[in-house]
Amino acid sequence: MRRHAGLGLCSACWQKHPSRPFLRGEHLHDRLTDPPEWLAAFVAHVAARHCVSRACGFVTDLGRLLEDEHSNSPRALLERSRRPGRSMGSFARSLEDFFTLRGLALPTDQAERLAASRRKRRLDAVPEPLQQSVVAFDASRMRAQDRARRAGTRPRSDHTLETALATMRDLALFLVTHRGKDDWALVDVHDIEAFLATLPKARKRRLIVLRQFFRFARTQHIVLVDPTRTLTAKEPNNFRGRTLTLDEQRELFRRWTTDERVHPHEALVGALALLHGASSSEVRLLQITDVDHQAQAVRLGKRPHPTPLDPASWMTLQRCLAHRDGWRTDNLHVMVTKGTKAGRSPASTAYLSHVLDDCGFPPRMIRSTRLVDLVNTMDPKLVAAAFGMDPQATMIYLADHVDEGRLPASETNRK
Repeated sequence: MRRHAGLGLCSACWQKHPSRPFLRGEHLHDRLTDPPEWLAAFVAHVAARHCVSRACGFVTDLGRLLEDEHSNSPRALLERSRRPGRSMGSFARSLEDFFTLRGLALPTDQAERLAASRRKRRLDAVPEPLQQSVVAFDASRMRAQDRARRAGTRPRSDHTLETALATMRDLALFLVTHRGKDDWALVDVHDIEAFLATLPKARKRRLIVLRQFFRFARTQHIVLVDPTRTLTAKEPNNFRGRTLTLDEQRELFRRWTTDERVHPHEALVGALALLHGASSSEVRLLQITDVDHQAQAVRLGKRPHPTPLDPASWMTLQRCLAHRDGWRTDNLHVMVTKGTKAGRSPASTAYLSHVLDDCGFPPRMIRSTRLVDLVNTMDPKLVAAAFGMDPQATMIYLADHVDEGRLPASETNRK
């Protein structure tokens, strides 16, 4: 069996030895004519967050960059380490976390690049005769987003811009495929009505985007008449979602508090949604600094006051924190996944959207059940103040009937 000359270890044991990244870092330091001051700190950074083999690979990748003919400044190294495509690579993410944590470089524009790629895919799907106008519409909205950022106001999010482009893509495909029109000037109100009828539940959201586009098209003299001018999207302003029955709530509560086979992340998201009306975003962004162990309370999202937890919710939170400790991570978020344990970012929205798949109910339905109950048993304005919501947002959860058990006997007899 082959053994390592220095430590007397077999090859398999040497591959797992925790000193390997540091020895490789020392060898790299000796090879370089002008090693950077932060080299040893980077080796310690990756060794604490990754397995031995991956940490050694990162040191090797860094040595390859430091030994080429290009600049060795942190910003230049970060740019050269990025992989082309949708993912910048684990090595580039580690460099970015290390440099930004120590103030050596600014974060990369990876999120902006991914958003630009998503917009481009939607624009490329627009039929060619109608594509140029949609491209101009997207460019104008991007300029508006940049102005809002510079002015310090609330810019449109990338998701909002991408959703609008998806709507315009669907409209353009509908016009070409089903209406036989390849010019925006030929679109009339009947075409828009037919398109909106394809997805009745999305009528309001789609009509908002179409109004914005045709206003832009009219200012650019692409169309003479706005076909959406006379259209309306009147919808009942009330809650139309589904809620859980009492038996379903009891079953979920027992699942998340007694079944040890349930993943701690599912138990935490479900329990906080069922008992405290917490959204997936609030749980996703929850950090260990938001947990008050003495008062057994957490600070959720934009809620003005900490939320006291009942014993069941506190137990699920402790399970999640114990699961987090098993990753040996420096990530401050309570929910840490395999992809975020080596960095500082929260779990992805895609992960949160599927974390409750095993229980069979989506997070929104569970949260809505709690909100409907609170709003109909308390003052909606108090609920809005406690949850940090707009007062009008809680009004949609008011039921359209009165529980007879809450009325005086005289009122019940009068019915």
